[in-house]
Amino acid sequence: MHDVGGEVVKQFITLDGFSIFFLLFLGFLGGLISGFIGSGGAFVLTPGMMSLGVPAAVAVATNMCHKFPKAMIGAYKRYKYGQVDLKLGIILALSAVAGVQVGIQIQKWILNSWGEAGSDLYVSAVFVAILIILGIYMFGDARRAMKSKAVEAPGNLARAIQKINIPPMIKFPVAHTRVSLWITIPIGFATGMLAATIAVGGFVGVPGMIYLLGTTSLVASATEMIIAFVMGLSGTINWALGGFVDIRLVVLIMAGSLLGVQLGAVGTTYVKDYMIKYVMSSIMIIVAISRAIAIPNYLNKLGIIALTKEATVLLSNTSFIIMCLALITGGVIILGSMWKRKREIAAHQAKMGTMAVTR
Repeated sequence: MHDVGGEVVKQFITLDGFSIFFLLFLGFLGGLISGFIGSGGAFVLTPGMMSLGVPAAVAVATNMCHKFPKAMIGAYKRYKYGQVDLKLGIILALSAVAGVQVGIQIQKWILNSWGEAGSDLYVSAVFVAILIILGIYMFGDARRAMKSKAVEAPGNLARAIQKINIPPMIKFPVAHTRVSLWITIPIGFATGMLAATIAVGGFVGVPGMIYLLGTTSLVASATEMIIAFVMGLSGTINWALGGFVDIRLVVLIMAGSLLGVQLGAVGTTYVKDYMIKYVMSSIMIIVAISRAIAIPNYLNKLGIIALTKEATVLLSNTSFIIMCLALITGGVIILGSMWKRKREIAAHQAKMGTMAVTR
């Protein structure tokens, strides 16, 4: 990537048979994960594209472009299941749009100041930091919920926040919570800003709704799709005007994800709430490891450290393999949970039918 006449010129990757297959597979699993946990799936899609050599800014812009139609389909699907709090989604989306505009300017500034390697380093470093912190916390929370088998309820922090009485206070019917408008604005803004800078806002928006607003995992993951649609649409327009969107990647990822997102949305009706946290946290941690391994290569490009060619190839290959592992892990957990739960329901129905006959 270089600067000509003050304009940044993007070098889009060359697509071969393997790249096309990988992007279709990436899109399917990204959509499956997205429909299941409510995040746009960018915390696997953006690193997945980067592992193919896609520049970070192009990966971010391309992901936002593919995100909003997929989020619209997922939101509609889960709205029919009664899982979407439309009022909460719209309020968070409005502040997220403002965050998107700020985030795009931050990403462009980094790109113009330090080039493609600096942008790649920034995206990867933020990924690692946030994914590890949230992933470990959410994984522990999911483990506790799994052991207790208790019905999901707001935590101590959420209950404390709900007591903050700063007008206007807003009641959200589906989320079963009532909080100040001024509590929702920072959550939406942070979601939008991260979505624009590293293409990932869902792993801030979903935990924010769960741990700060006191919604259930099902409602948070479903409502996030409203936010993803609105900020994805506004962000795409801004990125596209700068020429950062690679429409080839959008089409390939979209082709795979449209099926995956519907399957993932259906999966939420078969599993316990804590499984959403479990899946999300597991993928977060594995993706963080993948991006951490790639960071030395970006430092090498910036001249901060010196690596041999063999070392850079080894790091790139290892990062790519772990990224594939994250995708496969997410798919296996989701599909396995759906299959197990479906069998339990079928067995229960068969048992009830047998009891009815014996009577």
